[in-house]
Amino acid sequence: MTQHTVQSPQFFLTAPSPCPYLEGQFERKVFTHLVGSKAPELNDLLTQGGFRRSQNIAYRPACETCRACVSVRILAQEFHPTRNMKRILKRNEDLIGTTHSAEPSTEQYSLFRAYLDARHRQGGMSDMTVLDYAMMVEDTHVDTKVIEYRRRGPDSFVTGKGVGDLLAVALTDQMSDGLSMVYSFYDPDLEDRSLGTFMILDHLRRANSAGLPHVYLGYWVNGSRKMSYKVRFRPQEHLGPSGWVRYGP
Repeated sequence: MTQHTVQSPQFFLTAPSPCPYLEGQFERKVFTHLVGSKAPELNDLLTQGGFRRSQNIAYRPACETCRACVSVRILAQEFHPTRNMKRILKRNEDLIGTTHSAEPSTEQYSLFRAYLDARHRQGGMSDMTVLDYAMMVEDTHVDTKVIEYRRRGPDSFVTGKGVGDLLAVALTDQMSDGLSMVYSFYDPDLEDRSLGTFMILDHLRRANSAGLPHVYLGYWVNGSRKMSYKVRFRPQEHLGPSGWVRYGP
């Protein structure tokens, strides 16, 4: 029997730069390229090892004085929504997520631009152009999907598609052991819907339906308010020096 192995990638280290999450800290990242026919297998291995994907780059923190960034994955098969999460699901039961190939659209970019301008005006992505957005979506060598969320229509139960305005978008990698939420954004004027939480809950339902054990959320940054939402989805596992360790009941 022939055994297939993933060729060892070449890793690089970035120069230090100010941390976007913790004031007074500096971040460094180790990264490698995800290209070629073995990219999906490599992406699986690296994601399971605490890396995140951005376009055709896999990276993880390699900071010299800080270990606040912790890789988080939710145990999808054991997850049960809290009372508040059930209310969010109820509030958004008129929405349906339609899965598309990793292709950008002007409608997606308009929503992305509105989201950045309202929520991340000072962030590192604030000056992204339509071409930058297109690269973020389509520059992938792994199994990446775009999930578009719209309101249900009279024919949605037949077509499986929503209708009307685009309200939220998730860029998601489909892996052998779960779904990895690469990036998501939504209409900032619909704050009462809690669309960010809703998309995570929807991914948990999708993982459950597909028999996949995990939903990867990227990094939880201990001490960062804007990352604190990630630990609400329990049970979950955190990646530590000895591997993935259960966090929460």
